[in-house]
Amino acid sequence: MALLEIVVPDIGDFEEVAVIELLVKPGDSVKAEQSLLTVESDKASMEIPSSHAGVVKSLKVALGDKVSKGSLVLLLEVAGDAAVPASAEPAAPAVIEQKEAPAQVTPTPAAISSVVSSSGPVELRVPDIGDFKDVTVIEVMVKVGDSIKLEQSLITVESDKASMEIPASAAGVIKELKVKLGDKVNIGDLLAVLAGFAQAPATPAIAADLASKVPVAPVNQAQAATDSVVIQLPAAVASTVPAHNPTVAPLGLPHASPSVRKFARELGVPLAEIKGSGHKGRITDLDVQSFTRSVMSGAVQTALIAAQQAAKPAAATQAGDGAALGLIPWPKVDFAKFGPIERKELSRIKKISGANLLRNAIMIPAVTNHDDADITDLEAFRVSTNLENEKSAKSGNNTSVVKVTMLAFLIKACVAALKKYPEFNSSLDAESDNSALIYKQYYHIGFAADTPNGLMVPVIKDADKKGIFQISTEMGELAKKARDGKLSPTEMSGASFTISSLGGIGGRYFTPIINAPEVSILGVCKSTIEPIWDGKAFQPRLMLPLSLTWDHRVIDGAAAARFNVYLGQILGDFRRVLL
Repeated sequence: MALLEIVVPDIGDFEEVAVIELLVKPGDSVKAEQSLLTVESDKASMEIPSSHAGVVKSLKVALGDKVSKGSLVLLLEVAGDAAVPASAEPAAPAVIEQKEAPAQVTPTPAAISSVVSSSGPVELRVPDIGDFKDVTVIEVMVKVGDSIKLEQSLITVESDKASMEIPASAAGVIKELKVKLGDKVNIGDLLAVLAGFAQAPATPAIAADLASKVPVAPVNQAQAATDSVVIQLPAAVASTVPAHNPTVAPLGLPHASPSVRKFARELGVPLAEIKGSGHKGRITDLDVQSFTRSVMSGAVQTALIAAQQAAKPAAATQAGDGAALGLIPWPKVDFAKFGPIERKELSRIKKISGANLLRNAIMIPAVTNHDDADITDLEAFRVSTNLENEKSAKSGNNTSVVKVTMLAFLIKACVAALKKYPEFNSSLDAESDNSALIYKQYYHIGFAADTPNGLMVPVIKDADKKGIFQISTEMGELAKKARDGKLSPTEMSGASFTISSLGGIGGRYFTPIINAPEVSILGVCKSTIEPIWDGKAFQPRLMLPLSLTWDHRVIDGAAAARFNVYLGQILGDFRRVLL
């Protein structure tokens, strides 16, 4: 081991800047480019990174100290072969907060032009996508000749656990595509070759005008390697830019160390969309990893929705209150003047689903048929089946007990009805302006699961090929994942028909909203014992309320009535599923 002096690198035209934060202490292990301390001038604050990896031996600065270029920061214990003279130039610090545009830093016309124009082939490769190998390309979103933006999605890949989109690490024109549908890719595989950037070069006059108005934030050593300049937009413009919009220039550097920035770039993660959990909101490696996992689980859709809402002009905002439909504005009331109130944000799931529900309720001419099914015999069979399973488990003949629910029988019954009436298992073809129907040859049944964060809809894939026990097992596993917030996008997509069951909660009938692009949905409420006339006397029968909502553009009333009647017949005598 050897001792290495870590000094303040060239931080531009800043002298005697104050140390406002110490990020390490003696004994800490640091990585190369990890931030050591934060300094602040009257114009900006910045982090001072370490030029080497090692263990902090002693700190040579304290809070409130004034430092300049070359000031000793700390002594670092490094491996003998890693030690270099203290005069070696470390990486440039990263500006994390631009308080005022420094007059000294003015981009030249050539620098501005370099942002919007570049030449030469650029290779786009698969970034680090986590612990996934040989993932399959299931969608190619671009073709040769397309102009693409930074972070625009190129392909969609799918593993056995999740699907995700691979973004572009540069902007330009697609010259060559190196992948096709069905290919297997891994980290580092070549996806495409770009032929320069798509934007037209800025003229000297435009560049000079930009140079006189737009300040440029200094970049760290890792960013300098990308040969790009980060342009800091004025505050007035920044307030209108959504959290992540690849069509505009970045708003400076988020609060993260250079090593974290490098890690985020390798994963293709936009730091501007991450809320840091570190000291004073600093973004850590764990935050980047958590963000990546949330992308895989679909959790960042909330941020995208918020970004879209923030980007809408005032007219579009007014349209959201019904003005676009010719309705009077939504009432705005100061509820506090009538009494105490409490304000709570909607859950992430409700924010995501709310927009879809509103669209579906308005766009689909929906009609609901209500009916009852006699499930007396089916319920008796279900109860006896569960009792037999329990006895078998107690006797040691069965190691696992599967609790069969009525919903599992409903799924199988719906599959039989969908096969007899295939229009209920179809979707309007959006590509043909809804002038054609797509009949699905698969039977993926979604079921609504109540969770602490809101309603989620897991999907039982290929329900026609599975038995009651397998469906019950999968339903239990998916419902638990939903409650724990661990459902993947794949497990919630692809449904061709949905069942919304209120189970034992109560109620008689309701009108479920169709889950577009599906054309129908079945609502089920609590079953009750009712006196049913058998031709001679009233008999107590267990009746299950059914509410079938259907898209009148695809289905007519007679077909809906037949579907409900046939479904009721199957539930009344489950042997019909064999016919």
